[in-house]
Amino acid sequence: MFIDSVKVALRAGNGGNGAIAWRREKYIPKGGPAGGNGGNGGSILLKTDSHVLSLEGFRNRRQINAQNGMPGEGGLRKGRNGDDLILTVPCGTLVKDAQTGGILFDFTDENQEYLICKGGKGGKGNHCFKSPTNQAPNICTPGTEGEALEVELELKLIADVGLIGIPNAGKSTLMSRITHVPVKIGAYPFTTLHPNLSFVQFDDYSRVLVADIPGIIEDAHQNKGLGISFLRHIERSSVLLFVIDISGFEGRDPFEDFTILRHELQAYRPEMLDKPFIVALNKIDQEGADEHLRSFTEKYPFAKETLFPISAMQSVGLEPLLEVMRRLAQVNGPRFKTFATTH
Repeated sequence: MFIDSVKVALRAGNGGNGAIAWRREKYIPKGGPAGGNGGNGGSILLKTDSHVLSLEGFRNRRQINAQNGMPGEGGLRKGRNGDDLILTVPCGTLVKDAQTGGILFDFTDENQEYLICKGGKGGKGNHCFKSPTNQAPNICTPGTEGEALEVELELKLIADVGLIGIPNAGKSTLMSRITHVPVKIGAYPFTTLHPNLSFVQFDDYSRVLVADIPGIIEDAHQNKGLGISFLRHIERSSVLLFVIDISGFEGRDPFEDFTILRHELQAYRPEMLDKPFIVALNKIDQEGADEHLRSFTEKYPFAKETLFPISAMQSVGLEPLLEVMRRLAQVNGPRFKTFATTH
């Protein structure tokens, strides 16, 4: 299950109490204070993990507590510290204060760590209060409480290329062909109900991370259809790939679909239209596609080099599209990678 937003209450461990104890050993007649300090409480840290793709691990965890420190003991024995708790989150996770909505931290890179709740300090045992004027202190201090905070974790996928299209435009089919990852495909709208994220790997072992979100309909920015809940997942994509059904299925106008998609992005966040983009004119193998392709090309106000007629189902025209995706990702993508090989 893909989970991209959760609220969770976090509480760091409390510090252990200090102890009051006395030395009662043979041949040491005067003894003295021997109460140990309490252990520190465990802290809670958040850390990004490239193998974690959603917030599913928090789905049934509404309260998360770190371990408390143990109390001190006699014989100057210090209590054991509570273990720190490290919670893994995907790259692209926003950490917000659930009460104020303020952003506490934004995870944009791998292996980032953020100390969100600090554990309490252990109390002092009575041996700490010994002085020349107070040889037998009968006091100790309790451990302090760990920090507590209710947070909202919100995931915004970070991808090199984000796929955008109306329902049933063929995004899932294209995703399955270029990434070789099985995704749900069907001849009906909204077959994609949650974002898909996968790599396209090339012959030189470079990889482009691609995000496919559910289809966007008109007025999606007003929460229609699947609404704005998934638009944020292409907000951080470096390159946009519009997938247009050029066949004019069910009397649709492909250029009007393209205009609707751009309008929805502008209404959601205008700066998204400043991103580099390309357009895949899908389903050229369908009847009537040639006529719509000519009409779309005539109306298209941008550079014609950004248009790529393809058939995802028949794997036609994908190589030129993938090569441009790689070039744009190499220049703009935050996650474009090339892996060294050994033979």
